Amino acid sequence: MDILFQDWINLILRWAHLITGIAWIGSSFYFVWLDLSLRKRPGMDEGVYGEAWMVHGGGFYHVNKWMVAPSSMPAELHWFKYEAYFTWITGFALLVTMYYWSAESYLIDPSVLALTKMDAILIGLGSLFAGWVIYDIICKSAIGKSTGKLAVALFILIMAAAYLFTHVFSGRGAFIHVGAMIGTIMAANVFRIIIPNQKKVVASLMAGEKPDPKLGLQAKQRSTHNNYLTLPVLLMMISNHYSMLFSHDQSWLIVGLILIIGGLVRHFFNTRNAGGTGKAIAWQLPSAAVGMAILAMFASYDPNAVKRADEDVITANHALAIVQTRCSTCHSANPSDEGFDEAPAGVMFDDLAQIEANAQRVLAQAVIGRAMPLGNMTEMTDEERAQLGQWIRAGMPE
Repeated sequence: MDILFQDWINLILRWAHLITGIAWIGSSFYFVWLDLSLRKRPGMDEGVYGEAWMVHGGGFYHVNKWMVAPSSMPAELHWFKYEAYFTWITGFALLVTMYYWSAESYLIDPSVLALTKMDAILIGLGSLFAGWVIYDIICKSAIGKSTGKLAVALFILIMAAAYLFTHVFSGRGAFIHVGAMIGTIMAANVFRIIIPNQKKVVASLMAGEKPDPKLGLQAKQRSTHNNYLTLPVLLMMISNHYSMLFSHDQSWLIVGLILIIGGLVRHFFNTRNAGGTGKAIAWQLPSAAVGMAILAMFASYDPNAVKRADEDVITANHALAIVQTRCSTCHSANPSDEGFDEAPAGVMFDDLAQIEANAQRVLAQAVIGRAMPLGNMTEMTDEERAQLGQWIRAGMPE
């Protein structure tokens, strides 16, 4: 595939993914807020669970919620489902065009596990399906009857997946597949549970029957899961821009911290929207801030900086040789890697002056982050990364 054409496909899909994702997240957050904001008031119609008054755009809105369904159906009923479907479709298309089409660069890291392109793709696809199946089984089991136990089980499932992904794929590939698995669970919740249950309720009403209240409770449970998973999955999906997240030796633990921090932030808003005040909402955001500080310190720690502190610093020529051997296949005025027509981001390492000018990028991406070279295609060793890091920190001596 022509590189420029592939870039345009990637851009179009990414924009479509953002558009549909924003629409899905917006409607999801709105309805969870609405559900938590409902209040019982005197004079409500029979069967109404609660009502909410809102003001927006110069007008007032009055919304009622029936716990099961109203006694009769309106002429027009609005459904919210295509936002979720197209978010998943565009996201999956991005996964294919970027991570599966260029698996050698973005998905496979021989230093983690030597995989063929087909093996890596099959593992990725299988994990998305398996994640949903296991999650669905847990929700329908006895564990699913307890909110606390179910939350712990879901956390363990995602952590187990993160651990396995980080021992199979590159750091980038692992994080994006954690996000893709969670996103698949969320979209499947809409496609397999929430919308079908709502359709059954509507069908019962149309047939003059009383709908099963369990259908609504099950749909609400899955919708709540989606709400709490949204903030973590958003960060997972942009993690490929931040090597300090996915390149850590124990990056699966970073996944756990992201889940906890995102969940705490979401819980703060949900508790406040439900009317919580004082102690009920005083602890979530401070706890999330502490978690973020722990995440930053854990992800930024570089053991090589300590390990090599007393060793001799390599020469500038040695550093040049390492960079030109491991990095200049892509970062050159004339890249030898067929996947690039020009140096990524315009960064070139054809001489020592260019390396010195981009030393902090080398330190962040190749030494601390270990995100470069892509998929470690040139087999840069840990020793070489440590030597480069020590040379840069020492002021790049001759």
